[in-house]
Amino acid sequence: MVSKPMEALSPVPLFAGLDDEVVDAVMQSAIVQRYAADGVVFLQGDPCAGLYIVQEGWLKGVITSPSGREQIVRLLGPGDVFDEIGLLTDARNQVTVQALEDTTLWIIERETMLRLMEEHPLLCQAVARTLAEHVLQLMKLVEDLSLRTVKSRMARLLLENAREGVINRRRWMTQTEMAARLGTVLDVANRTLNSLEEEELISVKRYEIRILQRKRLEVLAAWEE
Repeated sequence: MVSKPMEALSPVPLFAGLDDEVVDAVMQSAIVQRYAADGVVFLQGDPCAGLYIVQEGWLKGVITSPSGREQIVRLLGPGDVFDEIGLLTDARNQVTVQALEDTTLWIIERETMLRLMEEHPLLCQAVARTLAEHVLQLMKLVEDLSLRTVKSRMARLLLENAREGVINRRRWMTQTEMAARLGTVLDVANRTLNSLEEEELISVKRYEIRILQRKRLEVLAAWEE
């Protein structure tokens, strides 16, 4: 256990607009856990332990097929909250969550969090809002996988992750990871990146991908059946 200054949790979007009293009540109940890269937080099918908040590091939420193929349904970074569905229902975890790099999490145990939500209605509303945003993200993922080509999805992924035209690639941001986010296989993801580079829309290097023609990439990312 480490000390938990209020500044550690107050910047989390879940707590935006909540009184310091509410944030302090959650903070006092939070348990700190650390995971090394590739460490598993929980497995698909495990019971829900509580609400998780990412303090630092990145994780992935994945569904794995019997053949071992992964579909990344969510990337989680600092300030993100996860396992709201398990918190509010008796359902077991729907995904496996795994650390992509050294990660620190805050965990509020399920019974404790449910009690705090009952005592603080504004906290209950904040959790419900976060859950609704998560559902919208999943609906967007279903739309992309069902109605967009891999090239369109790749263009959209690059645009969403670019900062001033550059995607700085973390150690774990490999073509394999990109394929899992796009819902395709590695060969197809590689061919798609190569195609975009051959068309001079992007420049691919080991540690960065640079967008060269944003407007053309935006056209590719537009609705495409």
